Amino acid sequence: MSYGHKPVLLDEVIEALKLRADGYYIDGTFGRGGHSREILKRLGPQGRLLAFDKDPDAVKSAKTDFVQDDRFEIIKGSFTMLAQYVKQHELHAKVAGVFFDFGVSSPQLDDAERGFSFRFDAPLDMRMNPEEGLSVAEWLSKADETEIANVIYEYGEERASRRVAKTIVNARAESPIETTTQLAELVRKAVPFKRSRGKGKEIHPATKTFQALRIFINRELDDIKDVLPQTVDALCPGGRLAAISFHSLEDRIVKRFIRDQSSPKEYPPELPIMPDESDVKIKKVTNKIRATEKEIEENPRARSAVLRVAERC
Repeated sequence: MSYGHKPVLLDEVIEALKLRADGYYIDGTFGRGGHSREILKRLGPQGRLLAFDKDPDAVKSAKTDFVQDDRFEIIKGSFTMLAQYVKQHELHAKVAGVFFDFGVSSPQLDDAERGFSFRFDAPLDMRMNPEEGLSVAEWLSKADETEIANVIYEYGEERASRRVAKTIVNARAESPIETTTQLAELVRKAVPFKRSRGKGKEIHPATKTFQALRIFINRELDDIKDVLPQTVDALCPGGRLAAISFHSLEDRIVKRFIRDQSSPKEYPPELPIMPDESDVKIKKVTNKIRATEKEIEENPRARSAVLRVAERC
């Protein structure tokens, strides 16, 4: 299947990483390799690029497109395996740059059979790795009403989460909820259409619920919290972390992590202890970077993208 995938904020990411021809780099979210391809173009014979991806289709794509490049390696699995790999290959404090493009990829959204989007009538799956764990349909068939409501509220910031959960539970008592269309229609009954601010476009009522269930079923936010400290330990002095987020929940985690790691530990004012600058592990390189109007026009997905960059002290 062909997807015209366009990597988001490509020029900005390449600039942020300050690529060295002989550097060792990690792409934690390979997708279809848009960013990886540009990184490899700038590496010399001694440079190396390691990539991770949970998605079997992404791994297959990587092994096909980069099969003859011995500077490249891809691992099928979560980027939370980063520390394990770094330890095994004695790369602690030797990695020159780490990049993440968090969230679901365009190919996953555009493949109807993956069940990520309510644009298509498809099995209600949403797993980034369909070979592991429960699908959304399986989880919804077992979870209680309170749990469903909490997930939709916490990960989708949907104010009508309790109403949506009640509608789902009542519906599944009659018949299983197995397709994206079924779920989208149930949410539509529970949540009215809303217009986006200033644009006059209607936002589908199921948008937040689908986002919430996808994030939850794939442990997306937990994985981000897990991997960021691993990244700092892997980076060499002067090595760069570049992370793209697509919604506020992801971006908030990255922003707070960079803030906390770039500030000395605080002690109660009554203790005679001065802040220790040696506690500072990274420094913020930029405030958030957004796509240009030109890129957004060419690639609408870039509209919500936020890039944050930090450097290892």
